[in-house]
Amino acid sequence: MSRQSSFTREELLQCGRGEMFGPGNAQLPTPNMLMMDRVVEISADGGKHGKGHILAELDVTPDLWFFDCHFPGDPVMPGCLGLDAMWQIIGFYLAWLGNPGHGRALGVGEVKFFGQVLPKAKKVTYKVDLTRVITRKLVMGIGDASMEVDGREIYTAKDLRVGLFTSTDNF
Repeated sequence: MSRQSSFTREELLQCGRGEMFGPGNAQLPTPNMLMMDRVVEISADGGKHGKGHILAELDVTPDLWFFDCHFPGDPVMPGCLGLDAMWQIIGFYLAWLGNPGHGRALGVGEVKFFGQVLPKAKKVTYKVDLTRVITRKLVMGIGDASMEVDGREIYTAKDLRVGLFTSTDNF
């Protein structure tokens, strides 16, 4: 089966509305919490470990919502939003593989911040390499990721974990 290998913003918005993977399955957040504008590349067997790779991007403009409140007079993208984007990407990947359920972030082993996203930036690039994909009763993706702003790496995360759950009642 051939899967789509890239997604536009409109397609990501369709995912957020629940129109992509079917009722009861994974959805991306909608704006303002959707932290990417497109998936440039997604593959099931690519990446550093041969278990999957995703490359996604966010266009940066000075009018993005978080610059007004984080912080007045010193605008910077919150680091937690970049981390959330990486979790969003792994959850999307698991659903793209055909797995059922709602996505939930399950943790991260290590996060390092060594740069920032300012309103003058143009583009954020997220790179996620899956290290393990479990598709049994438990559906979980584990991956390592990096975030770049205008081509300069500024965040890394190791052992990001996301699960898909067919019921979140007891989560």
